[in-house]
Order: sequence, then C-alpha cells, then structure tokens
Amino acid sequence: MDDFGTYGDLHVTLGDDHVATAEIRRPPNNFFDLDLIDALVQSFGDLDEENGCRAIVLCAEGKNFCAGAQFGSNGRRGGDIVATNPDGTPRHLYDAAFELFSKKTPVVAAIQGAAVGGGLGVACFADFRVAAPEARFTANFARLGFHHGFGLTVSLPGLVGQQKAIELLYTGARIGGEEAVAIGLADRLAPLDQLRDAAHAMAVEIATSAPLAVES
Repeated sequence: MDDFGTYGDLHVTLGDDHVATAEIRRPPNNFFDLDLIDALVQSFGDLDEENGCRAIVLCAEGKNFCAGAQFGSNGRRGGDIVATNPDGTPRHLYDAAFELFSKKTPVVAAIQGAAVGGGLGVACFADFRVAAPEARFTANFARLGFHHGFGLTVSLPGLVGQQKAIELLYTGARIGGEEAVAIGLADRLAPLDQLRDAAHAMAVEIATSAPLAVES
C-alpha cells in the first residue's frame, strides 16, 4: 500500500487492489470542522480522477469514528465552520458537505465507537457501513435543540425507512452496532479488532466489479 497523500488531518493510501484508505487522524473523538470536510472533498475528488482507485475505506484513528462537529463557544470547539471562498463569498461547512455527496468513488465506512450528530451524517454519507458491536449511532440534534444536519433528513430515511428515521431524529435514540445492522443503518457487523479488515474486504468486493458499471 502506497501513500496517496496527506490532506491536513486526513491521511490517504492506495493499494494494488484498487482500494484506497482514508484515515481521519483527530483522535480520540475525531470531531470535524470545515477544514476536515474540505480535506475529504479534495482527497475524494483526487481519488475520483485516479484510475487505480475503485473504492475507498473511510476510517478514523482513536476511540470514536466521529463524535460530531466542533461546535462550542461562538459556534466552534476549535475549528471553523465558515470560511471565505477566493471570490470573497462565504463558504459554510455544509457547502463542503454538499460537495462531498457529489463524489463518485464508492465509500465503505468502518465505524467504531461513536458516530454522533454530524458524525452520523459523515457515516451515512458513505455508500456502506461496517460496524463493530461497540459502535454507537445517534442523531442527537433534537435533544440538543439543533436543526438536523449533514443531510441526515435525506440520507437516513433511505437507509432505515421513513418511519424509523423519524423516530431516530425525534428521539435521539442510541443504536448499537448489532441493532444498526438489523435496521439497515449498517450493512455488516465485525469484531472491533477485525473492523478495518472487514471494511477493506467489502471494498475489494466492490473494486472487482467493472468501474463504469458501478459508477452508472
């Protein structure tokens, strides 16, 4: 496996099996901000143009996959959610998220620990999710008094159905890995120590299919 590039706190490698691994390196909780989502946009865009890449494993270093956005005082917990485009117009975190959803290469996310709030949105951006039993999926926006973010009002019903999605969004219920697989929120279950291998194996299955057929 060769280094493909480092994009801020995101490290990307690409293997001979046509599978790239994009690892978020903000342990232990891997909170995201505009810089991190832009790093995903840039790297996944570059991988879209790389003929040797047919699938991506998205994973995270540390205890949790992603515990949400870096909100805190003044809307931040150390990371910006708004920046300025070269033309002077504002660029919001969700402008970057919208671009992320437009990327073409299939993504398999390996979910350990928490995928909470916006972190659940990052997990649901992926085409597939492989979860450890210890994973915790939570759409906790209503509990905190926030608008549901990262496209979850669209992506979540597509995974679990409209009625179950409404329940999760209204209640902020916490879903473990086994239940996530049972309701369709995750696609496969794997022991924590085998999680990345299982996600990689699924990505290899995708990579063996004809790329143009998968893209179409």
